[in-house]
Amino acid sequence: MNRQPAPCGTWRSPVTASLAAGKTVTLSGVAVSGESVLWLERRPAEKGRTALVVWQEGAEPRDVTPPDVDVATSVHEYGGGAFAVAGRAIVFSNRRDGGVYTLDLDGPEKPRRLVLAEGMRHASFSFSPDGTCVYAVREDHRGEGEPKDVLVAISLNDGAETVIAQGADFYSTPTPSPDGSHLAWIEWDHPAMPWTNSRLCVMWLDDSHSRKVLGGGSVSPAGKPESLTEPQWADEHTLFAISDRDGWWALWRFALAGGEPEPVCEVEAEIGQPHWVFGQRSYSLLPDGRILALAVNDGQTQMLMLTPGAASGCDVTPVTMGLPELCPLPFGDRFAWLDGSPDRAASVVVGAPGQTPHVLRAATTLPFGKDDIALPESVRFPLADGTEGQAFFYPPTSAQYCVPEGELPPMIVTAHGGPTARASEGFSFKVQWWTSRGFAVLDVNYSGSTGFGRAYRERLDGQWGVRDVEDCIAAASYMAASGRIDPKRIVMRGSSAGGLTVLSALANSDIFAAGASLYGVTDLRTLAEETHKFEARYLDSLVGPWPEAEAVYRARSPLFMADRIQVPVLFLQGLDDAVVPPEQARSMVAALKRNGIACPLVEFVGEGHGFRGEDTLRRAFQIELAFYGHVLGFEPADVQLPEEDDAVLDRALHA
Repeated sequence: MNRQPAPCGTWRSPVTASLAAGKTVTLSGVAVSGESVLWLERRPAEKGRTALVVWQEGAEPRDVTPPDVDVATSVHEYGGGAFAVAGRAIVFSNRRDGGVYTLDLDGPEKPRRLVLAEGMRHASFSFSPDGTCVYAVREDHRGEGEPKDVLVAISLNDGAETVIAQGADFYSTPTPSPDGSHLAWIEWDHPAMPWTNSRLCVMWLDDSHSRKVLGGGSVSPAGKPESLTEPQWADEHTLFAISDRDGWWALWRFALAGGEPEPVCEVEAEIGQPHWVFGQRSYSLLPDGRILALAVNDGQTQMLMLTPGAASGCDVTPVTMGLPELCPLPFGDRFAWLDGSPDRAASVVVGAPGQTPHVLRAATTLPFGKDDIALPESVRFPLADGTEGQAFFYPPTSAQYCVPEGELPPMIVTAHGGPTARASEGFSFKVQWWTSRGFAVLDVNYSGSTGFGRAYRERLDGQWGVRDVEDCIAAASYMAASGRIDPKRIVMRGSSAGGLTVLSALANSDIFAAGASLYGVTDLRTLAEETHKFEARYLDSLVGPWPEAEAVYRARSPLFMADRIQVPVLFLQGLDDAVVPPEQARSMVAALKRNGIACPLVEFVGEGHGFRGEDTLRRAFQIELAFYGHVLGFEPADVQLPEEDDAVLDRALHA
């Protein structure tokens, strides 16, 4: 194939702003019921509304919910777990009014409202085996102070709510036993986060309502903190759950009668993920006793088939199933899952291991081939203390263009949010937008990232704003020395927690030519004082106890190191952001301006923490590209900014 040499950044890309922002839905929440596969579609073209969609053999996918319904929830602010299905019955949360509704999968009737109360939110639904009620997490914002979490049973007859469990700060994943006699769940209390210390609990649903802690808390080995998540019943006497009591999230078996839990399989990978949202699924119990598991090893995802009770104790067999976002669910003699493979847009699919799956719905139809798609390369790089970090490197990739002889491509270093999260190798327009224009991208799994065991997560304890920053600088330096990228044209971008890492890295290194912070944290003190309940004590472990460690909070805040930033910075901020309020970006911009640093700020009306609307996404992509063009000295081929956005950039960069 003959590719035309062209300066990096000027390549005309098939990944247009309209394609990346407007025609791409966000797929999530795949579920199965009988012969139906269901999932959620968040649609930027409909102002970020989320619809529930169903597919049945021989028919096209169709919306289950009407256009005036937004199937989503804001419990714990990050939501998830907004619907459940059992047989033909569906229950869901409607973000538009906060109510809980039910409807029949096949019926044409409108959804029937079960619960509607001002200040109440519900999530993490599960049906009782007899179909008379659904269990849910209820978050009550009606009183003063922090909202209150409880577990409730909601009658499917009249919507009456009965409190099942209360007293803990947080609840998740109420899961009834197959015979309906018990309810299992996960709970935790401040100052813990669910990935640092949580409990697996079970309650007898008889008149006694007696309660037992099966894992975590006082029954943890040697009293050590233990993260438990994702309970599933094997039968009415046995529970499976994920625990990191041995240093890695793995599958354990818990007996209702008590006693020590047993590991299900010895696996050299991490089965589990941090509980940021409800509805996560890292394993599926199959009818024949096997277990399909979604594992992460060295930052890379793999599917494993576990066979407990085999001659070897437990047989572990890798299987080929693309790159599922959540563990696939059994669907007849096949599976259903959301596939996010590196070489194609995310798709809801059905299929079997080792076979090409059948696509039910793709996030978008890509108007280009695989020659335009950059594939990830896993890179290991040395850290300051002699250990290794991991990142995914994406080279500039185009079917039409190549890097001219004598030029090295610019590189964008990306710091993921969280910070307790990870960089994944799945297809992302946030990567392909850049690589298809001649940029390289380095997506860093810095200390604190998940998928590398508890010890790697705990490297960030008390060190947020230090080790994550050092690791990103180390990753950039490693690639700069590799000869694959231009060491003078490295920029860094990040959102939310990643924004703090970006700004701190700019202040602590001269390797970066510019940075971009999308709704990023700039003042840790304000974050500690004003953030929502779920993260109210998160910083205790990442930085130190508040307010006792105020001096540390101040020292780690980019706002108070603004005088050390000597390169241009772009800020993109939603005006309705309750997690990182707009004042954080405004204060940082004011501090940088006092030092004569170019720092354009673009604010988006109606956007919160994470951009949802089509127009916002399209503008954000183009603004950032134009910003890098100004800083690095190239003219992008296909940027069409609204006049007001162009004026913001021009004023800031040429003041």
